[in-house]
Amino acid sequence: MRFWRLFSLSLGAFLLTTAVAGVRAARADGVGTPPSLSFWGVPGLIDMPSAETGPDGEVTASVSSFAGISRGVLGFQITPWMSGTFRYSSMRRFNTSFPTTYYDRSFDLRFHLVDEGRYVPSVTLGLQDFIGTDLMSAEYLVATKHVTPALALTLGLGWGRLGSYGSIGSTFGTRAAHGGLTSTGQPNVKQWFHGPVAPFGGLAWQVNDRLTFKAEYSSDAYVQETGKALLDRRSPINLGVEYALTPSTRIGVYELYGAKIGVSLQVSTDPATRPNSLMGPAPVPVAVRPPEAANPDAWSPDWVRQPDAVTILRDNVARQLKSQGLELDALAVTPDTAELRIINPVYDSGAQAIGRAARVLSQTMPASVETFKIVPMANGMPVSQVTIRRTDLERYEFAPNGDLLLRGHSDLGLPDPLPATAARGVGLYPKLSWALTPYSRISIFDPDNPLRADFGLRLSGSYTLAQGLILSGSVTKKAFGNLDQTTRASNSQLPHVRSDFARYNAEGDPALESLQLAWYTRPGPNLFGRVTAGYLEQMYGGVSAELLWQPPTSPLALGMEVDYVKQRAFNDRLGFQSYSVGTGMVSAYYTFGGGYFARIDAGRYLARDVGATLTLSREFANGWTIGAFATKTNVSAAKFGEGSFDKGIFFRIPLNWLLGVPTQSAIGTVIRPVQRDGGQMLNVNGRLYDVVRQYQSGDLDGEWGRVFR
Repeated sequence: MRFWRLFSLSLGAFLLTTAVAGVRAARADGVGTPPSLSFWGVPGLIDMPSAETGPDGEVTASVSSFAGISRGVLGFQITPWMSGTFRYSSMRRFNTSFPTTYYDRSFDLRFHLVDEGRYVPSVTLGLQDFIGTDLMSAEYLVATKHVTPALALTLGLGWGRLGSYGSIGSTFGTRAAHGGLTSTGQPNVKQWFHGPVAPFGGLAWQVNDRLTFKAEYSSDAYVQETGKALLDRRSPINLGVEYALTPSTRIGVYELYGAKIGVSLQVSTDPATRPNSLMGPAPVPVAVRPPEAANPDAWSPDWVRQPDAVTILRDNVARQLKSQGLELDALAVTPDTAELRIINPVYDSGAQAIGRAARVLSQTMPASVETFKIVPMANGMPVSQVTIRRTDLERYEFAPNGDLLLRGHSDLGLPDPLPATAARGVGLYPKLSWALTPYSRISIFDPDNPLRADFGLRLSGSYTLAQGLILSGSVTKKAFGNLDQTTRASNSQLPHVRSDFARYNAEGDPALESLQLAWYTRPGPNLFGRVTAGYLEQMYGGVSAELLWQPPTSPLALGMEVDYVKQRAFNDRLGFQSYSVGTGMVSAYYTFGGGYFARIDAGRYLARDVGATLTLSREFANGWTIGAFATKTNVSAAKFGEGSFDKGIFFRIPLNWLLGVPTQSAIGTVIRPVQRDGGQMLNVNGRLYDVVRQYQSGDLDGEWGRVFR
């Protein structure tokens, strides 16, 4: 043990020195292998973490089990140097209060401090279950170095449960006891890196592209698990073998603590890539005009004097736009300029829709028309205006980096007023659209059954009465599921604004999800407005009004919303309950570039509490969105109940990423550790920022690479 003490203290000094110095040596080419995941769902050996890090933006999922202990984990490489993990664990016969299975939720954060170089190991600092109970919490500082491209050595120091076996001393005093279930959700700052510290380490040998052997020395004594007779821990040595079924899928079998056999399944994906190529209509080619000197008649502006010239051009443009999945709202032309207003019901990329429209104009406009002004419409509102010179479109279609060159020569700004001579689209108003699709409702983390779900059909539709005036709604009918078997009643001390969700799921079949009339308008040059009335969501009906300030080229947007709503009857039909409330929010949205986005909402929530919500997300050009949020209001942690404050993670996956066909539909969900009543906002379809953002500079520039697709 003296060797371990001296080695660990030296290692700790080295890690801290390099971290403080900010050494970020360039990683050597060809060194290292893609990291696999530990039983805790983070890059690691078997039950111990490593310092390796996944590719930027990687999403991982893993399931592992041994000795009656199972863990399901979702991980996300938020930035090249920071990753986050959400874990849901179960332990059979762990607690007499939970005679069958005890469930636990936990969040991790990892910070990659030093990249691996020729002589320098990679170094990572980790906070495990940093806002949870004592059961899972740990901290660690770990280094990993590839001795050869196939052999990696990992050594580290652990605190908390990772400092519970083979301790070499204590740091920063005694580790404070956590407050238990009533204090979950609060950062355990007084625990971090306090108390006993112990070394851990191991080896990973990648025999070939598929087979990896692992061995490790564990510093986790599994104190509470052995005390509950879940595990007979006989040895700190763990051994394992992993096999890669595909480049993104691994399975593993392990011998753990000299007593149990464990298994794991690991899956990873890169949301920045697509598993399928889009199979929609091929874009029309850019029509290149003949030189003016060779055909001066084709360049003559005299065409504008022909009777019905604008109407004929409108019909030609509308026909070609329809073949591309777009609709013509209006067209105005002069001898040298065409202003086209388009409706995009198909493409999730605003840049792609604008590129398709520009190609159509090149096919249909007389040669004298040099300037294309393309105005995307969203819910009847002209959002922004992209001005493209036709010469640039012709020049850069096949040029290297042609998309970037075209963007550099294009302008984004406010829409010009529509000229009185413009020809409006035909058959736009009134217009009915509807769809019959499958639906699912999922309830997770119920201690009686951690996963419940209903599946059925959803009939949804919208009726556009006039420009900016839309009637919409949806009805669901359950086919099968078990949400109606939920028996746990809310014990909230606050008004039950969300915690009675189980009753809505149990009694609302069939359910009128929503039925609302929305009016959208542009009250000023950089302003957007919305008023919505009706059954706004599953639990509330009433009136909602919103104003958004969003200049086309600004990364910042500001909004304000006021609502007056009443709680709906549990059967989700036409009735209401007695609870009513006025809520209001002021919001700030900011796009940092590179796909990073922040939002702050501050105001009054549904339970009449006052506070703010911070949302951070990363949004990929292909439509993937992954993020997290936290809400703190004037409700105390004790009154809020388990979890202390509202928080969660969310994701959105565009269906075109899965299906390979153009569509704006997506699937996604919000994962909350626990559903309480504090910090709850109204859910209104068609909020302004979500409606207009894909045609502002933040989203448009990020997706401009699809302008020629």
